[in-house]
Amino acid sequence: MKITQKRYKFANQLNADFFNTLRQRVNDHFTDNNIPKHGDHKIVIKTIVMFLLYFVPYIAIVAGWVTNPFLFVGLWLIMGLGGAGIGVNVMHDANHGAWSKSKWWNNVMGKSVNLIGGNARTWQLQHNVLHHAYTNVEGMDHDLDGPVFLRFSPTQEKKGYHRFQHIYAWFFYGLQTFARTLATDFTNAKLFRDRGLIRKPKEYRDILLNIAYGKIFYFIYILAVPLIFSPAPWWLIIVGFATMHYVLGLMLALIFQSAHVMPECQFPVANTEGTIENNWAVHQMQTTTNFSPNSRVFSWFVGGLNFQIEHHLFSNICHTHYRELSKIVSETAQEFGIKYNQQKSFARAIWEHGKMLKSLGRA
Repeated sequence: MKITQKRYKFANQLNADFFNTLRQRVNDHFTDNNIPKHGDHKIVIKTIVMFLLYFVPYIAIVAGWVTNPFLFVGLWLIMGLGGAGIGVNVMHDANHGAWSKSKWWNNVMGKSVNLIGGNARTWQLQHNVLHHAYTNVEGMDHDLDGPVFLRFSPTQEKKGYHRFQHIYAWFFYGLQTFARTLATDFTNAKLFRDRGLIRKPKEYRDILLNIAYGKIFYFIYILAVPLIFSPAPWWLIIVGFATMHYVLGLMLALIFQSAHVMPECQFPVANTEGTIENNWAVHQMQTTTNFSPNSRVFSWFVGGLNFQIEHHLFSNICHTHYRELSKIVSETAQEFGIKYNQQKSFARAIWEHGKMLKSLGRA
C-alpha cells in the first residue's frame, strides 16, 4: 500500500527578522575574515586521522600483529571509535555538501558511510530531507521513528513497557548500526518509496542494488577477510566485530539523541492545514540542544556536533566553523528573545536525555 508523504510547511513570516539578521551576520563573518564556508586543510587532516584510527587497527587484526585476546578485541573497539569518527567528521559533512567546495569530493567522502555499514542515499533521505527539514515533528522526522519499544515523542502511542525504556534504551542504542547494516537501509528504502520520496521504479531498483552491493563489500572486508587471514579464532573475530559495532552504534546514538530528545526541546504539531506555526529557524532553535560547548577536544572528535543548533541552522557550512558561529547565534538569539538550549557537558546531556526517556515512558 502506497503512503502519501505528508507535506508540512512553516509560517516563515513569523519571527522572520531573526533568521534574516542571523544569516546576514554569519555571511559577514565569512566575508570579513575572508574564509570559506566549506572545509579547508583542517577537515582534510581530521579525515586522515579518522581513517587511520579505523584502518590501522584493521590491518593489525588481519595481519595478526596482536595475539592477546583482550588487546585483539581492543583493536576492534578502537575501530568502533574510528568508525564513529568517520561518521561524524567525514561522511556527515560531505553528505551535507560541506566537506569541500567540490561536489565530486563531497560525493566520494559522503560514501564513506558505506565503510561503516551504511548507505549514503538512504542516509541523505532520512537525515537531510526528513530530519533537518522537520526536526522533532512526528510523522516527518524519521529519527523519531525508533523501534516500537522506544518512545521518542509525546505524540507517539505509549505502551506499558515504555515505563522502563530509560533503563533498557541504552542497550539497544548500541545495536543501531548493526541493525542498519543488516536490514534498516533496505526497509528505509521501501519506506521512502512508499512515502513518495523515491518516485521512479528504476531509482528504487538502483538504490536497492546499491545497498546490496555495499553490504556485500562491507561484509567481505570487515568479516570474511579477517576470518580467512587473521590467525585469531573465528569466535574472537565475531566478538571483536560485535564490540566494534556496539561502540559505533552507542556513540552515534548518544550524540544525536542527546541533541533532540531532551526535556528542553519541543515537539511541535502542525495545525489542521499542515502548517507548523513558527519560523523554520526558530523551530530549529526550539527542537535542538547544544552540549559541552567548552571542550575543544570533545568537539574536535564529534565533528562539531556538540554545536547542534549551529549545524541545524547552517548545515551547508563545515563543522570546523561551528564554535565561532555559536557566538553569533547565541548573541542574536538573546537579542530576539529566543531561547538558546545548551547543556554544560556531554555527561549532563546524556543524563537529561535519560530523564526525558523516563518522562516519555510514564507521562
